[in-house]
Amino acid sequence: MNPSYIRILAVVKLIPQGNVASYGQIADLAGLPKQSRLVSKALKSTSDSNVPWHRVINSQGKISIPAGDANHRLQISLLLEDGIRVKNSRVDFKIYGWQPSLDILLHKLSY
Repeated sequence: MNPSYIRILAVVKLIPQGNVASYGQIADLAGLPKQSRLVSKALKSTSDSNVPWHRVINSQGKISIPAGDANHRLQISLLLEDGIRVKNSRVDFKIYGWQPSLDILLHKLSY
């Protein structure tokens, strides 16, 4: 597997239930600044069911998957199960945005 994908997926696995992060935030935390599209590719490529892909949304708080797609509905459903309110395919980053501590990042990332 692509080493960058491994780093991205390791960061995504740290997003706690009840929180979301943006593609750009994940890229930055994985040490891949300005590589938000790579985050999307990594999430699409994984078959690891332990990766909470549904907790990653765009920087405006919107779900990036097109509204007519079954995965769009699945993402909304999974976010709701996590206790995250979704309105018009948007999530409020002020309420649900993930703010990881440096301690978490330093001690839990293993890539």
